[in-house]
Amino acid sequence: MEAISVIVNILMVIASLALIVSVLMQSSDDNGMNALSGATSESFFSKNKMSTLEGKLAMVTKVSAIAFVVLALIALIIPG
Repeated sequence: MEAISVIVNILMVIASLALIVSVLMQSSDDNGMNALSGATSESFFSKNKMSTLEGKLAMVTKVSAIAFVVLALIALIIPG
């Protein structure tokens, strides 16, 4: 079981590094406070966001965050 624990810890470090890098590479959202008032900025680029670099970085951020949480829960369950 100790080998599994080491593997989970290595995967958690990789997921955390991917999460850090993807968050730091994303551009800042200028209309953060406008979301509170309900103002939206719909444009052609926001509708086709997954094909842009920001869309891909957002997907990497979501996947690495989910992987980090799942691996942290697995690390809690595995004795070792």
